[in-house]
Formats: sequence, structure tokens, C-alpha cells
Amino acid sequence: MAAGEGSDEEARVLQTLRLKICEAKNLVPYSGPNKMRDCFCTINLDQEEVFRTQVVEKSLSPFFGEEFYFDVPRTFQFLSFYIYDKSVIQRDLRIGKVAIKKEDLSRYAGKEPWFMLQPVDSNSEVQGKVHLELKLNELITDNGSVCQQLVVHLKECHGLPLINGQNCDPYATVSVVGPSRNDQKKTKVKKKTSNPQFNETFYFEVTRSSSYTKKSQFQVEEEDIEKLEVRVDLWNNGNLVQDLFLGEVKIPVKMLGSDSFQAWYLLQPRDNGNKSSKSEDLGSLRLNICYSEDCVLPSEYYAPLRNLLLKSTEVEPISASAAYILAEVCRDKYDTIIPLVRLLLHHHKLVQFITAVAELELKDTQEANTIFRGNSSVTRCLDEMMKIVGKHYLKVTLKPVLDEICENPKPCEIDRLKLKEAENAESHKENLRNYVDKVFSTIVQSSISCPTLMCDAFCSLRSLAAKRFPNDPHVQYSAVSSFVFLRFFAVAVVSPHTFHLRPHHPDAQTSRTLTLISKAIQTLGSWGSLSKSKSSFKESFMCEFFKMFQEEEYTEAVKKFLDEVSSTESKEPNIMSEPVHLKEGEMYKRAQGRTRIGKKNFKKRWFCLTSRELTYHKQQDKEPIYSVPVRNILAVEKLDENAFNKKNMFQVIHVEKTLYVQANNCVEASEWIEALCRVSRCNQRRLSVYHPSAFLNGNWLCCKATSENTVGCTPCTAGGPADVQIEIDGDRETERIYSLFATNMPKLLKMQEACGSIAVYQGPRKEPDDYSHFTIEDSVATFQTLQQIISIVEKLSEHHDRYQKKRSSSAKYGSEENPIVGKIS
Repeated sequence: MAAGEGSDEEARVLQTLRLKICEAKNLVPYSGPNKMRDCFCTINLDQEEVFRTQVVEKSLSPFFGEEFYFDVPRTFQFLSFYIYDKSVIQRDLRIGKVAIKKEDLSRYAGKEPWFMLQPVDSNSEVQGKVHLELKLNELITDNGSVCQQLVVHLKECHGLPLINGQNCDPYATVSVVGPSRNDQKKTKVKKKTSNPQFNETFYFEVTRSSSYTKKSQFQVEEEDIEKLEVRVDLWNNGNLVQDLFLGEVKIPVKMLGSDSFQAWYLLQPRDNGNKSSKSEDLGSLRLNICYSEDCVLPSEYYAPLRNLLLKSTEVEPISASAAYILAEVCRDKYDTIIPLVRLLLHHHKLVQFITAVAELELKDTQEANTIFRGNSSVTRCLDEMMKIVGKHYLKVTLKPVLDEICENPKPCEIDRLKLKEAENAESHKENLRNYVDKVFSTIVQSSISCPTLMCDAFCSLRSLAAKRFPNDPHVQYSAVSSFVFLRFFAVAVVSPHTFHLRPHHPDAQTSRTLTLISKAIQTLGSWGSLSKSKSSFKESFMCEFFKMFQEEEYTEAVKKFLDEVSSTESKEPNIMSEPVHLKEGEMYKRAQGRTRIGKKNFKKRWFCLTSRELTYHKQQDKEPIYSVPVRNILAVEKLDENAFNKKNMFQVIHVEKTLYVQANNCVEASEWIEALCRVSRCNQRRLSVYHPSAFLNGNWLCCKATSENTVGCTPCTAGGPADVQIEIDGDRETERIYSLFATNMPKLLKMQEACGSIAVYQGPRKEPDDYSHFTIEDSVATFQTLQQIISIVEKLSEHHDRYQKKRSSSAKYGSEENPIVGKIS
């Protein structure tokens, strides 16, 4: 089937958030004698917390410096950030918040603004949607007069917030409100659910004829209908404490008719929910927010663009290829190289592309000591490749020693200007020396764990550098060390949280220690730099410190390591012979085969997933209580909330008995399911169907089958086999590349114009500024590639337009997918 004929397969809308919580300033001082606060910040999708920073102690201007990147697994209205004051005895105090509407997130891309903290008002903390059916009936009374009756059918709610980490006990009040009327009725309380099914109908008398004489609390005239509205308020039943407001919807009665009107409504804050009683300066928070929403069409639509990009390694010169042109037109934005790297990596074309581009770059490199030093296409591609494929390499190499440094830090400040009184510079220097030796030894002994792809790339760069500068014996080493030491290990040492080697940004003292270690590692790893005079170091104290390392053994160790990681010979044992650490964290699991009654049913455990097994432990550093070999996993799927009245649950179906697990939030649940599916996809005994709910009280809650061994009633969601360490969605990356080309269409047209000018006018360029920043070696070949790119991008834009029209018509306003934003007075 041709791509233009349409596809029965649905497009996928995938959301991603990349966030950096930088710092807060001018927070409200504590009321006690000690004005300082112990602060942390949380990230919330609506009211669901998905991440939190570490606590910064004793500060009113805390620096967090923590980055978060995650796929958003559900719809949301607001992205919110809450600043808390940590309390040991009482509940943590919310100082203030920043709440940004989903549709406003794109305004902050590429910026790092300060946001004023707003007061946290319980009336504004809402989440979820409600399904209503409304109708106006005409009724004839016993005396023959006509009156109108309002019928409100409250069907259900979806996505109500968790209360103190647990499902709420929701109920609703349904009211008809006017200038002199407030007629209210109430539903039953639904226990422990965020998706209550109410299915209750309420009747209200709206208008009465003038002949209606029965005395009533309300004297309603015919024209009052213009001023009446239906109000539905959701509450959490507090039992012994005050009921908590969950949101409301207001609908004018005048918009209703005799025909039934039903729709989904987003719950809204109360009238005063977003208004502060007084203007109060609570402080501000600096954030970097990048939200992206990819509309990924069926795979066949991307075939032309994908094929054009994958043929880039065969194009001569490489500067005329589609992949190189993408890097050229997006040169000013670093992150734009990511989808290209991931796509080429997915199709095993990345090393060839890096090699071809490196060869082009070396033609213009005049001095050996500047090799691969700039922010070029080669350095950007290789940086990104090392982040993707070197993730496990960093963990097995650096994580143990970085854990030791961060968890039991020793003073290492060697700058005498920064030393405090009574601090011993010599002991600090010895502490730092020991740390540097440990990190250095770990690195130079790690070549056997270096991923093959990195080795292949290093081998190519080394060969090209030696060919370009045949009289320089050091250049083949500096070509590799500039990446593996300077851009890989040294960066991971100074920012371990960025590479998931540590859970949080280190404190100021530890961060300083890591910076000093990183400086030393960079210098030790720079082949040929050990003999430099001290004037080549920026800081005199580092020059003095580095004299401790000017020994031949360090030089030889670096050389041996660089030789090994730039060799393409197979290394034994293979990296995969050791279990790959994939994910760990604290979650709740249901007792297997034990009591089904009471809270003891679910227990908090520390879970750990490697490429060999899933284990859980009583505490992080304890021996495992239970282990599930990966080869025994038959399926990993979400679990319906109604199974145990708990959100964010999933099930690991394995040979012995199903393991039911509750994650702390929707993002964590999604990430665990993905990791478990990825590691077990190659299992030959994987199930094709499963039960989405649990077997309780003698039957499956999903299909009502009475035998626990009954075959599943729902198809499994997992796809085909995939690499354990690298999971790449090729269609999604191609969609992102299409978006980059579409956004940069003016540059593509300018480049096309430049090719035409070069081809027609062969003399000296009179106006080089128009296109001198583009690398155009062969104007004819480049022009042809540009024509193909522009044509393909225009075609894909047409497909997107058609999909958007189809989506708009299918998800009508008021549907569950596109709920109505309720009226706010």
C-alpha cells in the first residue's frame, strides 16, 4: 500500500518533558529564631508528584541544579512545581508553587526564566474530569399546568488525585444555583478509587407556572432560568477530618434543551482558586522547561525520509547527504543532533557517518593540537553516541567509586584562598590524591567493558588522525583522549546525577571535590600533556598538585588504555557476560500467597532489575528476599485499578506466581513496565494474552472466569524483541527529524539558493555572507539532495494536516479525549 493511500493504523501522540530545576531565591523566612529553611522541590503532573529534588539545608535561596527527562504517559492540564520546607516532626510545609498550563509550556522552550511563586490554595488544587448527562423535561402537574424539570445524571469521574499517596473516597454534590436559590443533593461515597462510577440521577424543579400555588422555599419565576446554573462539586470524604475539595464544574441551565446533552468536563478550581487574598512575595524559582509532543504517523509514511537519511553514508561527498545537511541547518541548536544519532544508531549506520564527517572536518584542521576540539558535527554526534551506548559502561566503571566519594566525602579543598582556619592543606591534598588515583585506576582498567560501538568509532578517528598528521606520534592518542577522557569520563565525574550515577546533584563541598578530580582526570588523560610546564595550568594550586602525578607509570597507563579502547579486536569476556544493571527503586508489592486482608497486604520493598533477574529486598543494601529470573518472565502489563483499588499498578507474570507491584506515580510505573518488557521480550515462552485484573474471591474480576488457570482475556501489549541496553523508536526519531527540517525550511531554501548561485557563477563570490556558513563541496549533488528533502517534508506535512483534521473531527469537544473546560466565574 502506498503511503499516500492512508493507513488503518492509528497515529501515536507521544509527550516528552525535559526539565531543569535550577534554583530558588528570596523564599519567605522561617518564623522562628532560625530564619533558614530546609527546602526541596517537586514536579507534579496536575496533583500527581512524579519527581522530587534532594533537600537543600539552611537556605532561603537554595540551588538545586537537577535535571529530569521523561516520557509523559498520560494527559494532564498543568505542570506544577512545589517548593516545600522539610519537617522532621510535622507534615512538610508547602511554601509556594509554579503552575503552568500545558498549552503554555511551548512559550518557555530554550529559555530559563524566573517564575514568581504563587500561594498554595486547596481550592485551586484540582485534577480529573467528570461525565454528565443533562436534560430539561416538561411536566404537566395534576392541575394541568406545565413546569420544567432538570434531570442531572452523574455518570462517572476519571483521574481524581491521590490523597496522601492513596486513592481518595470521593463523593459529589449536585446543585442548582441562582440569585436566590441553592438546591443541593449528594451522591453516595465511593471508597478508595480515583475513577468512581456514580451512575446516580437527580431531579430539580426549574420553573413553575403562575397558577402553581403550593408554598415553597424558592419562588422561581419563568425568567430566572437565565440566571440558573448547574454546579457539580467533587469532594474527598474526610471521615474524622474536614472533607477536601477536588474540583467543580458549572453549566448554565439556559444552554440545555429537551434533547439529552452529555459530555465530559474538566474539573476546575473554585471561583477564588487562582486568586490570592493578598499580594504576597513568596520568592521565585528559575526553571528550564522543554516540552515536546510528537505526532508519530504509521511507519510507512516515514519510509522516504528514513531511506534518504540512511543512504547518507553512501553519498559522496558526505556534505551533500541529507544527514549532513540536517546537522548544518541545525548547527546552532545542540539537542537537534539527538534524533539523527539515534536513528543512525538504530540502523547500524552511525560509525560510518561519524567516520565520513570526521574525514571532512580533518581536511580543514591545520594543527594537530586543535583536533576535534570544536563544537562540530563529529563531536556532537560522538558525544551523543557515548551518552546512549556508554550508559552501562559508566555505571560499572565509575558508580562504585563515586558512591564512596559522595556518601563519605573527605575534605579535598587545595586552594589556600578557600581554606578555612585550622584546615590542613596537606591532608586535603592527600585525600584528593587518593580519590584521583582511585578514579584514574578504575578508568584505565576498564577497557574490557568499553562498548564495541565506541571502540569502533575511536579506531576510525585514530586512523584518520594518524593519516592527516603522519609526523605527529601523539595525535592518534589525543584524537581518542579528547573524547573518552575530556567529553565522557571527566563530564560524568563532575555531573554524576546527569548520567544517573547518583540520584541527586551533589552538595557544594562534594561538587567542589568532584570538580577537582575531574580537572585532574582531564589532564592525566590528555596524552602528551604530562610534560607541560606549570604555566600551562590556569590555577597555580592545580599545578602544584599535579606534580604528584608526573610519573612514567601514569603516561604508560593512559597510552595502554587508549590503545585498548581504540582497537577493534574482540575482547573477552564480553560485556554481556556480566549482568547489566537496568533499574532500581522503592515500590510496593502485594504479598504472594499470604493474607488478603488488611494493609499488610502491600509492603514497601526495594526493587532491582538487571539483565538476569528482578529482585526485591527489605532495604536497599540487604540481600534479596525474592528473585524472578528474567528468562521466567511471561508478560509485564498494567493492572486495572479496580483489582485492589490502587493506582499505578502493574503485574509481572512469571512461571511461579504473578507479582503485583504498585509504583509511586504514573511515570515510574511506565518506566518499570518498559524496562521489564524490554529485558524479557526475547523470552520464548512469552504470553500473547493476559488478565488485566486480579483473581479474587474465586473469579477473575476482568472476565469473571472461575478457574485461576483460565487463559487470559486480553491481548498483551509488548512488541517484538529489542536490545536490552538501547531502546530506540525509529519512527519517532524520524518524525523529530521531519519537524526539524520543517522548522528550518527557510534555511533549506537559502542553502538551495546558494547551490544555484555557485553552479551558475563560477567566479569569485561577491556576497559570501549569504551562504558562506554552509559547507557546500558539490553544489549539484547538494542541490539534488535538498530538492528531495523539501519534497519529502512537504508530503509529510500534507499527511500531518490530514491526520489533524481527522483527529479534530473524531475527538469532538466534550468527548473523553477532548473534555469541555468547565465554566469559571
